[in-house]
Amino acid sequence: MVQARLRQTASRVITITSGKGGVGKTTVTANLSAALARLGKRVVCIDADIGLRNLDLILGVEDRIVNHIVDVVEGRCQLAQALIRHRAYPELYILPAAQNRDKTAVSPAQMIRIADELRLQFDFILIDSPAGIERGFKNAVAPADEVLIVTNPEVSAVRDADRIIGMIELLEKRPPSRLIINRVKAEMVKRGEMLSAEDVTDILSIELIGVVPEDETVLIAGNRGMPELNSRSGHAFMEIARRLLGENVPHTYHNASQGFFKRLTRLFTGSGTRQGSVFDE
Repeated sequence: MVQARLRQTASRVITITSGKGGVGKTTVTANLSAALARLGKRVVCIDADIGLRNLDLILGVEDRIVNHIVDVVEGRCQLAQALIRHRAYPELYILPAAQNRDKTAVSPAQMIRIADELRLQFDFILIDSPAGIERGFKNAVAPADEVLIVTNPEVSAVRDADRIIGMIELLEKRPPSRLIINRVKAEMVKRGEMLSAEDVTDILSIELIGVVPEDETVLIAGNRGMPELNSRSGHAFMEIARRLLGENVPHTYHNASQGFFKRLTRLFTGSGTRQGSVFDE
């Protein structure tokens, strides 16, 4: 049971989202939550992907779910009764999604109320958003103080990230956004066969908060339900967590020098993706 207590410092609600599925957004949420908990912060992550929950699997709590977020909003349980504490990271909790309901079961206003209640107990509330720009995304960003956008260094993923940035810019609240580039293969970047971090940030014109290398340890850890922070990718997540805490941590990624992919900027600029046209489709 989580005991409600008034935070001494302001809590932060961070939504983690992406333009398309399969870029590792849920894995980023799980590992970044664990990294913040390791740094001594009290953290709760919310699975907002109702109907397609996976965050519980990556955090290894799937067999301990009794109640979920829809039970909370429909009054079948108290919020504290739905929270699950991670066994390896005692400062980390998860609020799981419902598996047998759809995203309309929760409204943006209800998400805001849940986040406001959690602010009294936690330093960080991380929300794992469904991919795309539908109702689930609107739920996830409604309470956000800031948004982390996850993309892979691939043309299709970057284009979809550009659309998500455009949607966030159209929000009335317009929370600040930063970028995480996931699954970067340094050797391919050096050979000019993969977009570099510089290429991606040039295209998206958004602040970079971290680059996570391709690392099979992440897959193994996710299958085991135990975030692994003592690895190349784990080191990257720890760096991102420290930047979230305001530390000046230098980036350790490698950029390609060829600049070949910078020509891809024409796929994004002038296309109207940040003028709202995509949201009328």
